[in-house]
Amino acid sequence: MKIRSSSLGGIAFMAGGLFLFSAVDTHAKFLSETLHPIQITWSRQFGLLMGVLFLLATRGLSILNTCHPYLQMGRGVLAAGSATLFVVAVSFVPLADAVAISFVAPFFVTVLGALILGETVGVRRWIAVAIGFLSTLIIIRPGMGVIHPASVLVFFAALLFALRQILSRKLSGSDRTITTVAYTALTASALLTVPLPFVWQTPVLGVEIALLVSMAILAGVAEVLVIRSLELTQAVVLAPVHYSLLVWGTFYGWLVFDQLPDILTWIGAAIIVVTGIYTLHREGLVAKQKDQKSD
Repeated sequence: MKIRSSSLGGIAFMAGGLFLFSAVDTHAKFLSETLHPIQITWSRQFGLLMGVLFLLATRGLSILNTCHPYLQMGRGVLAAGSATLFVVAVSFVPLADAVAISFVAPFFVTVLGALILGETVGVRRWIAVAIGFLSTLIIIRPGMGVIHPASVLVFFAALLFALRQILSRKLSGSDRTITTVAYTALTASALLTVPLPFVWQTPVLGVEIALLVSMAILAGVAEVLVIRSLELTQAVVLAPVHYSLLVWGTFYGWLVFDQLPDILTWIGAAIIVVTGIYTLHREGLVAKQKDQKSD
C-alpha cells in the first residue's frame, strides 16, 4: 500500500498528538476526584495559552491575522466544549470505556469531511461508518443500565472533537498553524475563565500541582501536533489513527485506576478498529490510483 510522504508525516503527527492526549485524559480523570471539571479543563488550556501569550509578546499581533476569524473562534469554542464534556464524563465512567466510546469521533470526521469539506467517501467507506456507529451502540448499550449515563457525554464530546478537526482542515488552506493555535488558546481560555471563579479550588497537594502543570504542557503540545497533522493529510486518512487511543487508554486505565473494559466493550471496540483499518486500506488504494493517473 502506497501512501504519500505527506500523509505519513500527518499520520505520525496525529499519532503523537493522540498519545499525549491520552496522557492528558489520565491526568484529568485522576484530578476529577478532587477538582471541578471546569478547573481541570481550564488548566488543560493554560499551557497553550502561556505559549501563545509569549508569541504575541515576541512576534506581535500579526500572528492573529486570519481570513476566517469566526471559524477560528468557533474552533476554540469546540475545543473548550469537547474537553469539558469529556472530563465530566470520565469523572463517572472508567477511562478505558470512555476512550472506547470516543472512537465514534473518526466516523464523525469521515461524515463531516464529506459533507462540509467535500472529501471523497465511497460506498464501502459509508458502510464502514455505519458499522462503526453500530459498534458504538454495543459499547454504550443504551437502556441496559450497564454503562453510566454520563457515557453519552463522551459521544457528544467526540462530535465536537470531530467538528474541531474539520475546522482545522478548512482553516489550513488559508491560515498558518500558529494562527489557529493562537485563536484556539485565546477563545477556549476566555470562555472557560468566565465560570472559573465560581468553581475554583486552590490545589493544596503537591501531586495536584504537578499534575496540573504536566497536563497543561502536554495538552498544548498535543494540540499543535494534531493541527499540524491536518495541514499535511486529509481528515479521512487520519481518522483511523484515533484507534491508537484504545491501547493507551486501556493501558493507563489499568495502570493508574485498575480498570479494564468488559467483554462487550472489547467486542465493540474491536469491530470499530477493524473497520478503521479497512478505511485506511481503502484510502491507500485511492491514493495509489491517483498517483498512477498523474504519472
